[in-house]
Amino acid sequence: MSADYKNWMPKEMIYGTLAATAVVGVVTAIVGLDSIIGKVLLIVTILCAFTVLWMYLMYKAFSYNGSRQLSRQIIEGVSSYVKIPDGGVCLDVGCGSGALAIACAKKNPNAAILGIDRWGKEYSSFSKELCEQNARAEGVSNIVFKQGDACKLEFEDESFDAVTSNYVYHNISSKDRHELLLETFRTLKKGGTFVIHDIMSKSKYGNMDEFVKQLKDMGYEEVKLIDTTSGMFMNKTEATWMGLSGSKILIGKK
Repeated sequence: MSADYKNWMPKEMIYGTLAATAVVGVVTAIVGLDSIIGKVLLIVTILCAFTVLWMYLMYKAFSYNGSRQLSRQIIEGVSSYVKIPDGGVCLDVGCGSGALAIACAKKNPNAAILGIDRWGKEYSSFSKELCEQNARAEGVSNIVFKQGDACKLEFEDESFDAVTSNYVYHNISSKDRHELLLETFRTLKKGGTFVIHDIMSKSKYGNMDEFVKQLKDMGYEEVKLIDTTSGMFMNKTEATWMGLSGSKILIGKK
């Protein structure tokens, strides 16, 4: 049995968009192009078709079994920054299919990993059961998965030696993602470390340089942002068409 980390571009989303494109295309053919409505429907059909193509290319790039394997590269790269002391505990927020949590568990065999996720309907192929199956397939036993909410973590202050996350917070509806990060960092022990990878563009996160300064003023150490779109995981062009511009790793120590 091998691990199945699924795809960050779920097939269900592609099939759903393809079905919608087909329906609009049929309606366009019925209405014809002689009317304004028909012309508008044609434009919508073309836009939907381009969306399906974009989703398919994303699926190919993210596939763990394809030639690009961007997801695997990102998971391996992010997990390489995660150092957990022997006997320590790490929290992975938004674990999805368990990929990052399992990678951290493999790299830190003498530590314990807890992966949490709400496993929402938009990613229905991801589940706690899938995470557990993948952990067994990878031969990892120092890991547990449970349902949790990144907006309000149920853990007490200073519960973990490390916290990690990969492409999670930008998906959460929030006016202040800095507050979401502070909620996560609240659970870190003094001396604990964080490794957060996400689309930290100004439109999604606001001014991250100011946030780094804020963390340092609060007493956090070794805080820095690492751009992952300048050849680390992808180049600028790739990041742009994939919608991943602004991707960075935020690392530091409490």
